[in-house]
Amino acid sequence: MLTSLTIKNYALIEHLQVDFNTGFTIITGETGAGKSILLGGLSLILGKRADLSSLRDKDSKCIIEAVFDVTNYNLETLYKTNDLDFEPHTIIRREILPSGKSRAFVNDSPVNLNSLQTLGVRLIDIHSQHETLQLVDDSFQFQVIDALADNTKVLEQYNVKLSVFKTLKKELESLIAFQTEAIKEHDYNAFLLKELVEANLKADELEGLEEEYEVLNNVEVLQEKLTEANQLLSEEQIGVLNTLTALKNTLQNASTLSNKYTDIYNRVNSTLIELDDVFGALEGFQEELDVDPQRLTEVSAKLTMLNNLMQKHVVNTVSELIEIRETLSQKVSDTENIDATIQSKENEIATIKIALDTLAGKIHKKRSDAIPKLKKKLETILFSLGMPNAQFNISLEQNDTYYNNGKDVLYFLFSANKGGHFNPLKKAASGGELSRIMLAIKSILTQYINLPTIMFDEIDTGVSGEISNKMGDIMAQMSTTMQVFSITHLPQIAAKGHTHFKVYKEDVNNITATNLVQLNHDERVVEIAQMLGGADVSNSALAHAKELLN
Repeated sequence: MLTSLTIKNYALIEHLQVDFNTGFTIITGETGAGKSILLGGLSLILGKRADLSSLRDKDSKCIIEAVFDVTNYNLETLYKTNDLDFEPHTIIRREILPSGKSRAFVNDSPVNLNSLQTLGVRLIDIHSQHETLQLVDDSFQFQVIDALADNTKVLEQYNVKLSVFKTLKKELESLIAFQTEAIKEHDYNAFLLKELVEANLKADELEGLEEEYEVLNNVEVLQEKLTEANQLLSEEQIGVLNTLTALKNTLQNASTLSNKYTDIYNRVNSTLIELDDVFGALEGFQEELDVDPQRLTEVSAKLTMLNNLMQKHVVNTVSELIEIRETLSQKVSDTENIDATIQSKENEIATIKIALDTLAGKIHKKRSDAIPKLKKKLETILFSLGMPNAQFNISLEQNDTYYNNGKDVLYFLFSANKGGHFNPLKKAASGGELSRIMLAIKSILTQYINLPTIMFDEIDTGVSGEISNKMGDIMAQMSTTMQVFSITHLPQIAAKGHTHFKVYKEDVNNITATNLVQLNHDERVVEIAQMLGGADVSNSALAHAKELLN
């Protein structure tokens, strides 16, 4: 509920601060006093776009702040979704700067207009005779029927299944699209994969093959060099081994004469041993070397193949070719198994459709059972509101489409006259009739769901007498379970409020300003008397006003 409203520097309002109570609140005032300004300021709180022309003083910013008690509104999830801190007493502030920029805050956290609008519709419902689009909207009509049908839990279950169904449908569409493209590419991918598989790729083989190719391709040169090296080591006249052997023997004789030659002897001996081992290794290399034209051809062919594959796939390593092979393998496998995958997905969809159909059937049954009750309630209330011949023809038709609230198509038809044809509301009812129908519907809804604060803006236009009295009774009854405001020109309705505010204009220093003041009992008597008989209040008008209030 709205607990307080503060408006600064907005239109004709310089500064206004007012607190509101639960129950039925009346707002009255002469035409042009500024009731629309009050609603305009409140609309900014609910996310309406700001206009620089709204500033009273163009050099100062406009501030509109409202405090709501949202304890019983179950809005915690909505706050979390919009990344807001939940506070039972929520403060919404809107600022319009002289530059024309606008800012909005919820509990001091900045929000965009979309978030503000999403929250706003859960806090206040402003309704006037000229705003009946909601009434002719299918979703609102379903909301009314579902409230009476107690469909909340079944609809929640349906929406969970519907979300899964939509996800599966998207996955199936993706699979079919993939299949269409994959089939086109399958033969080529399979050919590329066959090439890479037959290549028998190994991640580290390129370097080894290149080295082996160099050896095989230069075997004669290597043999020549190894032979030359062996000769340098073992040639009888100048061989290094023979010379070192002679040196070793000489130093061995010297070391027997003096120990100081032992170390140098040992070093020469170690060198001789190492070179002898080198000689043996060289002989081994020579034995390994073999002219093998066939192997050279094989290595050369493998290298050519690898280089061609790397060039073809625009990569630099065999490891990258292996990655491409694995990717192609997966694509080919997916393509070859896509029919089974699609069939599996279709089976999942068929299963979820059975669950959806079952839940949609329950929703349809409960709606069908609730429609006669809604029809009777509406026609009874409208009879008391001066529409004795009002009749509704409400029916449902199930089809194969899964809507967000079931599979029903709703026909919400109306006739205001005896023997008249039934037509959709927007064609069959006038503005005044739509207002009374909306009042009837909202009064019924209060019995089944928690509605936000509702503000009726001159919804009683065009009615009088006993009908206005009954409208006031309905709004007063609604206010027992919710906060109700009525901006009215009718004394019969004004007298039924628990709290009464008056909007008025006054001139201060040659500047017109709009104000709002709460009336006490005596002031209410005078206000209602003026609504009955004009500015010159007669004794009979005062007496009538007191009678209405009592």
